[in-house]
Amino acid sequence: MRRPLSLMLLAALFLIGPALSMAGKKPVRKAPKRVGSHVSLHISGHHMVQGDRVVVRGRVRPGGGHQVKLVVRGRRGIARSTTSNRRGVFRMSWRARRAGAYRIRAHAIHDRRIRASSSPTRRVTAYRHAHASYYGPGLYGNGMACGGTLLPGTLGVAHKTLPCGSRVRFRYRGRSVTVRVVDRGPYVGGRDYDLTAATRSRLGFPGNGRILASR
Repeated sequence: MRRPLSLMLLAALFLIGPALSMAGKKPVRKAPKRVGSHVSLHISGHHMVQGDRVVVRGRVRPGGGHQVKLVVRGRRGIARSTTSNRRGVFRMSWRARRAGAYRIRAHAIHDRRIRASSSPTRRVTAYRHAHASYYGPGLYGNGMACGGTLLPGTLGVAHKTLPCGSRVRFRYRGRSVTVRVVDRGPYVGGRDYDLTAATRSRLGFPGNGRILASR
């Protein structure tokens, strides 16, 4: 009888031992699994005059306080950070100190709960006030300083110093057009640009006066 009893005791100790050792260990907490995120972005306007304030609003889903980085790329880009509120909403503002084309994008920085993501790119053009005139009639058929022949349908602009082929966006009373520098001029004091007749027509520009220019 002694041998069966001792075997039973050994078996009991074999089963109880691991259970006791497991009871003494603290449970390991698993880190929360990150989920995918989505960032929306809205801006107060796509056209502005240099120095104006652009308000940027957006939302990170899922909600909660997440770090958001706003990146503006252009002639003088910036990078700023903020934190969304408990609904995931964030708001920032920015001023374009120089005329030019800018691209704005918001990035949700990854944290314990979400994976990083980026918003769609929004584009903004900041303009400066410039004095423009136009030319064309009486000069059609003449060569242009940047190459080619001036024709009634030629879209372009003349400028004294901008490199040939430079793109300039103009805006006048709600109408916009982007053209390249194709010629040199104007040679009248106080004027910044000479629009070709076709460019003038696209804008509905009267021919001489102030206009908004991206450069």
